[in-house]
Amino acid sequence: METQRKLTRRALFQAAGAAPAVLSAQSRNAGDRLKAGVVGCGGRGTGAVFDLLSGNPNVELVAMADIFEDKLEQSLARLRDPQGRFAGIQDRIKVPAEHHFVGFDAYKKLLATDIDIVLLTTPPGYRPEHFEAAVEAGKHIFAEKPFATDPAGVRRVLAASEKAAEKRLTVMSGAQKRSDPETLEVIDRIRNGEIGEVVAAHVRYLSGPVMHARRREPHWGDMEWQHRNWYSFVWLCGDQIVEQHFHNIDIVNFLLGAHPERVVASGGAAWRPRESLYGNIYDHMSSEFVYANGVRMFSHCRQYPQGCYREVSEVIIGTKGIIQLPQTRRPGGVNPQVQEHINMVKSILGTGPYINHGKEVAESTLTCIMARESAYSGLEITWEMIMASKQDLQPKAFGYDLKMDEPPLPVPGQYKFV
Repeated sequence: METQRKLTRRALFQAAGAAPAVLSAQSRNAGDRLKAGVVGCGGRGTGAVFDLLSGNPNVELVAMADIFEDKLEQSLARLRDPQGRFAGIQDRIKVPAEHHFVGFDAYKKLLATDIDIVLLTTPPGYRPEHFEAAVEAGKHIFAEKPFATDPAGVRRVLAASEKAAEKRLTVMSGAQKRSDPETLEVIDRIRNGEIGEVVAAHVRYLSGPVMHARRREPHWGDMEWQHRNWYSFVWLCGDQIVEQHFHNIDIVNFLLGAHPERVVASGGAAWRPRESLYGNIYDHMSSEFVYANGVRMFSHCRQYPQGCYREVSEVIIGTKGIIQLPQTRRPGGVNPQVQEHINMVKSILGTGPYINHGKEVAESTLTCIMARESAYSGLEITWEMIMASKQDLQPKAFGYDLKMDEPPLPVPGQYKFV
């Protein structure tokens, strides 16, 4: 432990950046048009398609998959609307009727087509299964964050990301701060010693509640209801710290080139009623992470109703000063959600560095899960404990009318870490 604590800022950053840039194997010519498919046609999936196509004129959308037909058709209608929010890409929305895939196995049918790129944008509870299948199918991957909602899922992604590297498949994550030029500029300044040795970070995601259903329709079975209202259930969303606050925690891991070694967290539901609509997630959580070199990250996230204070920030504290990472773009700056797709396509075509975010973003996902489990259980959770955890939240059967019990809100002292 003492040896670990003697790691210097310079040694840590050098280790993080030791791997040289490697160009992706050029299986296609730089001028070729790439074909993409999307799995998960909600708001984020629709937005990801637009980001990909608006940043890359040599890409077209040719296939779509979702467990709900209405979600798929609504997304496609929005993408095809030349007067709507996604204007400017309509000539590259080429999804024939036979490439509308619906159902719990729709992703398998989409991956069997001749697409080059798959966008994985379902609720994160499905990310490990879809990620594994995409790697096996030999597709380049954009995977929205986080990469899982439980330790078992993270381990699946870690293994699959190694296979992706062996196949030279590009893996780009939705951790867009990693692709933001302004954020990277500030991180370079920190790494070059502008504020001295980093000793701490304060990160916040203080936002409003996220809802995906207002009521349960009479004809919805239990599983359909939980999917329609996915942000309220831990197995699908992972709770706010995993699904949303991930961004702030991930960029600190990226800055330090490491994951924390332990965490103590607390939280609860201050305003969310104990009703089916609100599921079993917390509405606030505070965490203190400790890295191997003694750096501490203080994390605070919450989803409180309209009228409450809002803030999203990362403040980095050093021995010579304090600096805040940018939260807004300069006028005329590139949207990092577009830039990440530009970088991905360059990696695929070999015109830029090879990218595989699999391991790092899986570890950031597990960092967030580690804090959630600490808050739920009331325990200090170490990296070794969370890596060895047997928690597997994924259902063993799927069906729109499948009977599913709604798990209770976790209570520290009663909730069991496994």
